[in-house]
Amino acid sequence: MTASQQDYTPEETLDIKKYIYLFLSHWRWFVLSVCVCLLLAFVYVRYATNIYSTNNSVLLLEKEDALGSMSSIMQEFGGMGGKTSNLDNQIAILQSYTLVRQTLERLDYQVSYFDNGTIHDVEIFDACPFRVKTIASDSADTIQNKGLNENIYIKIVSSTQYSLEIPRDTGAVKLRTLNFGEVFETPHYKFTLEKHNNFVDSLHIDKRFMVVLNDYNSLTNSYKKDLTVSANSKKSSIMDLTITGTVPEKIVDFLNTLIQVAIENGLKDKDLTSLKTIQFIDHQLASITDSLSFAETNLESFRSNNQVINISEEGTVALQKMEEQRSKQILIKTRLKYYDYLQKSIKDKNFNDLIIPSVVGIQDQLLNNLVNQLSSLYSERQVIEFSARENHPSLQIINSQITTAIKQLNDNVNSMIESTRIELREVESEIARIERDIKHLPNTERQMIAIQRQFQLNDNLFNFLLQKRAEVGITKAANIPDLKFVDHALIDNVKQTAPKKPLILLIALFLALCIPATIILTRDFFKDSVSDIDTIHSKTGIPLLASIIHNKYENGIIVNRHPKSAIVESFRTARTNLAFFLKKKASSNIISFTSTISGEGKSFCALNLAGIIAMNNKRVLVVGLDLRKPTLHKYLETNKTKGLTDYLIGNQSFEDILNPTPVKGCDIIFAGTIPPNPLEMLEGEAFAGFMDKVSHMDYDYIILDTPPIGLVADTLSIAKYCDLNIFVVRQNFTPKNALEFITHVQKERKLTNLCILANDIEGNGYGYRYSSNYRDHSYYVESEEKPRSRWQQIWKVVKG
Repeated sequence: MTASQQDYTPEETLDIKKYIYLFLSHWRWFVLSVCVCLLLAFVYVRYATNIYSTNNSVLLLEKEDALGSMSSIMQEFGGMGGKTSNLDNQIAILQSYTLVRQTLERLDYQVSYFDNGTIHDVEIFDACPFRVKTIASDSADTIQNKGLNENIYIKIVSSTQYSLEIPRDTGAVKLRTLNFGEVFETPHYKFTLEKHNNFVDSLHIDKRFMVVLNDYNSLTNSYKKDLTVSANSKKSSIMDLTITGTVPEKIVDFLNTLIQVAIENGLKDKDLTSLKTIQFIDHQLASITDSLSFAETNLESFRSNNQVINISEEGTVALQKMEEQRSKQILIKTRLKYYDYLQKSIKDKNFNDLIIPSVVGIQDQLLNNLVNQLSSLYSERQVIEFSARENHPSLQIINSQITTAIKQLNDNVNSMIESTRIELREVESEIARIERDIKHLPNTERQMIAIQRQFQLNDNLFNFLLQKRAEVGITKAANIPDLKFVDHALIDNVKQTAPKKPLILLIALFLALCIPATIILTRDFFKDSVSDIDTIHSKTGIPLLASIIHNKYENGIIVNRHPKSAIVESFRTARTNLAFFLKKKASSNIISFTSTISGEGKSFCALNLAGIIAMNNKRVLVVGLDLRKPTLHKYLETNKTKGLTDYLIGNQSFEDILNPTPVKGCDIIFAGTIPPNPLEMLEGEAFAGFMDKVSHMDYDYIILDTPPIGLVADTLSIAKYCDLNIFVVRQNFTPKNALEFITHVQKERKLTNLCILANDIEGNGYGYRYSSNYRDHSYYVESEEKPRSRWQQIWKVVKG
């Protein structure tokens, strides 16, 4: 034993080749896994629900783009104007629950239609030959839908009748035949079935369909989740809308209708501001019209009765001054009414669609800014409320800004009321002075001035309000939407997004390789036995004598019965390699066979190695030294029980215990009667004399079948007689810690000139990658074996 062998330390290294051969040895697992996984993938792709995607584009316009829009009118009166819509707010509106639900209700998507299949139900829409018309309940405008989301099965019986069935327990209905257009009513449902224009008798009679009445709340949340709205780019005002669904025509109609509903809602919001302004003006006109009519009648009557046509120059000047101050007085009172309107709005917290101060002639820039700011903040909060909860940070910030704006507006309104009242008192004082001057005029002229002043005042105010009403009417007619279609969603542009067949097949192939690989690696990791030759090399520094492949024949001496078999060839390799371990000597070469535990095949290997050596014209003696559990006689199928122990105690002569074997030149001595003290017998002088006797006989080799060294210490007592100690390791049987034990024995020098014989190696490239040469080449195939048929060969491959 060399110093390098004695001081050998096992190294843990990752052997890539080992795992490659490990996988190759179980290639059938991978083939089976690939077939199963790909089959499952094809089944999934075949029956999985197809998911489609479509998109459209919409442009967000600026509010001041149109001539005559409300913002341009506000600019004339000092309003803000020119503010563009916020892109983020518009995206939030398009994704809002309210808008999505309005779209679904307009399209009547509450009912889902399915083509009832044997394995899989496919949702359809345009291809369905009928439509379910839900009927509102008597007590409300909502549909009777207590049994929503249940499967309702419809079968077309004829061109005028259909059968209906609801199999579930909740609202269950047994098979019932009804006419198209007939009302079907239960405590849970109320609807009629109407034939669609694509109904064809030859195609649809006897065909079965499934209908589901959806809950609008769940349906809205589902569409909202599948809808995506994003800006086309950072600098662009174009938004891209994308939605996924199972029916192409439904998602195309939904996306286009969603934009249409958003446009209509935007126009309604704009029209609402104009309508409120017109209502305010109409209210003022109503109070003036009667006064104007009375003043006109009174003026005509006075002129007719008093024959007065014109007023003197002094009276005309006084009348003009009075008209000017009266106009100021009316405008100031109108402003006071508007301030009262603002105070009431602040008190009621109603800031939706506030009338702009400039509409009623209030040119205060700060007040106009505050009203516009508050309206914008409320609109922005409504957008945020679509997608945010009460405790959302952005909602809290906007609420704080609204509170501050309300306080500023309230303070400003109070200040404006006070200053306006002061201005009103000054105008009323000037009117009183002018009235005193008019009193100095003649009585008739004084009366004429009063009547004409009243008429002109009402006439001017009436004309002013009519002008404003016309301007607001023009604004309402000129309103344009904030959104404009760039691209409509088209059925031709719908793409299938799932299932993605190439990706699924790739994943299936990946799993097909990973599953068996994981199982094999896990088994190998937790495997506690020696699985390959590389493990022996990595765990020990002990040289390998040879590898004996798996024995497919009956036990015993097989070298003489199957001389051309692969296993016999592996024994020939072992015989050849003995020359590298044994020195030439005058006496017999003594070789011991041992192992760690029982069942590793040391007796089988000892017998057949002895036989193959004897077949090379050598004389070999096999001695059974496993005195505790002898097995050699079983391999030779003999009932002889007398052997070495009987000789050592003097009950038998040497000639009596010496037995021939089926192989010429190979003799055997069995262990004999099992003694109560086997170790003492092997360490006694009688055994020493026996070993001296046989070593000087005319045998070239003496092979000792010793007990397992891992179980008893008998082998260590025998080792001193041996020239070579062969340690038998059996694949997938010998524990891995046995290799550590062998290494320990080697380091302690308890066994000298030690080598390992690998037994029962599977010829698959993993256990012993070269042993397949013995099997696969016809040179080593037994001549007496019958050639296998094609089916036998296929079964051999499958069976492994």
